[in-house]
Amino acid sequence: MPEYLAPGVYVEETSFRSKSIEGVSTTTTGFIGPTRYGPVNVDPDIITSLGEFEASYGNGDRLDYDGAKMDNYVWHAARAFFTEGGKRLYVSRVFRGLATGDATHAKDGCGSFSAGGVTFRARHPGAYGNFTVRLTVKTGRNILGQTLDSDGNPQPTLGALTDGDVVWVSDAASAATGTPAPGDVYVVKIDPLKELGVSFSGAPGSPIASPLTTSSILDLDPDPEPGEGDSVRVVTVTLSLFDPDGNPLGVWAGLPLDPAHRTDGFADSLFSFFGDSEQAERMPIHATATAGMSALDVLDALFGSYDDITNDFSDGVKLDAGITRDITLDGGNDGQRPGAAEYEGKADPNLTERTGLKQFEAIDDISIVAAPGSTFDYANYRDNANTIISLLITHAEAMRYRIAVLDCAQHQTISDVRKMRAKLDSKYAAFYFPWVSVLDPITRQTITLPPSGFVSGIYARNDINRAVFKAPANEVVNLALGFDLNISKAQQEVLNPEGINCFRFFEGRGMLLWGARTVSSDPEWKYVNLRRYFAYLEHSIDRGTQWAVFEPNSERLWANVRRTIEDFLLNEFQMGAFLGDKPEQAYFVKCDRTTMTQNDIDNGRLVCLVGVVAVKPAEFVIFRVGQWTADRKV
Repeated sequence: MPEYLAPGVYVEETSFRSKSIEGVSTTTTGFIGPTRYGPVNVDPDIITSLGEFEASYGNGDRLDYDGAKMDNYVWHAARAFFTEGGKRLYVSRVFRGLATGDATHAKDGCGSFSAGGVTFRARHPGAYGNFTVRLTVKTGRNILGQTLDSDGNPQPTLGALTDGDVVWVSDAASAATGTPAPGDVYVVKIDPLKELGVSFSGAPGSPIASPLTTSSILDLDPDPEPGEGDSVRVVTVTLSLFDPDGNPLGVWAGLPLDPAHRTDGFADSLFSFFGDSEQAERMPIHATATAGMSALDVLDALFGSYDDITNDFSDGVKLDAGITRDITLDGGNDGQRPGAAEYEGKADPNLTERTGLKQFEAIDDISIVAAPGSTFDYANYRDNANTIISLLITHAEAMRYRIAVLDCAQHQTISDVRKMRAKLDSKYAAFYFPWVSVLDPITRQTITLPPSGFVSGIYARNDINRAVFKAPANEVVNLALGFDLNISKAQQEVLNPEGINCFRFFEGRGMLLWGARTVSSDPEWKYVNLRRYFAYLEHSIDRGTQWAVFEPNSERLWANVRRTIEDFLLNEFQMGAFLGDKPEQAYFVKCDRTTMTQNDIDNGRLVCLVGVVAVKPAEFVIFRVGQWTADRKV
């Protein structure tokens, strides 16, 4: 309550309306599975296109498990998801190393290169991480200048330099004794007590035995014309990265060579930029140098001896073009096929590092989860596949506001898929059959893919074009050329009552998703759209009423909560989500003494009862047609 202590006019803002509830997203999807590259223990970033997926997780080439090839199902699922209408995707990569034989995210499987104390390593494991690293050492513009003192005499000046900078000093005239020979490399040492504030230490093996002195700088004459006269230029390295197919992944220019280099207190060297900092975690490679290495040591390790460098520059190599060396990382591999342990994942006690499904527990936005490819080679992978399906269901039930999209196995018969489905019972999961045939853009051959990528995209398209309360079925599968098994109406009459959602081909209508049931034995939660719509309602109310926590628990708060939820449900009613001609027939909201006892109030509990009459899909459309006589009265 504001205080009024002095006489005057006080203008205050107040609100005469209830709080509003904004509907949550129902289309954000999480895929878990192996990819060619990408982080294993870093919380995933949101992905909005297949290009973004490839930038983080590699291309769609097949995975190589120690000679056993497997299609890159997560990449194909991401492609199907975005093609079918999906917009937002999270990916949790799982990896199992060759050396350890168990769940790991260590350096096992990372491509690497080492020379002279400098090591480059792929940030993450995978054969895709055998990158080509192109290093180009370049010089910048000439920072040697000239100014007039108070007596009008010319004095040399130097542009901005930082302690640890590598500079290329060139005396075109090879003037007085003690000045550098044409083309020498030095490391800058800042000394504010000296006349020019800097000194230059020569390289090992340099013809200059002692540091370049201030008097030596005084003997240099700035360029009268570009490319003529003397110059002092800062040397930096540009790093370009290419994938194993030679496609560029990025270019990072102007990186200092000294591992300890700092500008304005910020570590900005090559080894800081690709080091162990939090910002560097998103970089595709990791670079380290042995403790105590100087910038000239780094130059020597990466580009050969000091004489090689000076000779290259002195023999006509353009300073702005630089000297280039290509390094190929080696030893990266895809490990072994991950098992249920990798999919389940781990979280450290401080929750700073998570793997597998544990990563999705920290992301509130996800409403659909799937594990594309986890049922591949079901005959030999049965126990792992069934465990992964159980993990997905358990995860969806624990998180409450998401649904698990489950895949059948490849090349299953009707009998096989019924046996697989019979093991499942959950209102938070839906099961799809059979696999979908598409043209692989990589091999240009027809392959079959698990349904989950397509189904997740269709869920998203259905929610965006229609609404989450509309059943995600009778929808075209855009990428499909066919299906692993052509299902007839008679066969679906067996499968549909058991909660096995089928893809079917209809002549003149194309390839359609033709089922929208959960795998629940509870008839109240028989339909996918009903489960997903209630998750939407509950999650929206959950988020939109957080303001009520710790408010005074009285009639005023109860009325405000009622109005907030009623306004939200009225909007849903007007969109067609509920049955009933009037709002009173479609929903009710109670939050008063009838929903709370005095014990509830004394223990700080506010209890609000919400009921809705949600619409269900017209799964069976029946027209009864009979004969009519002309003289019969209606």
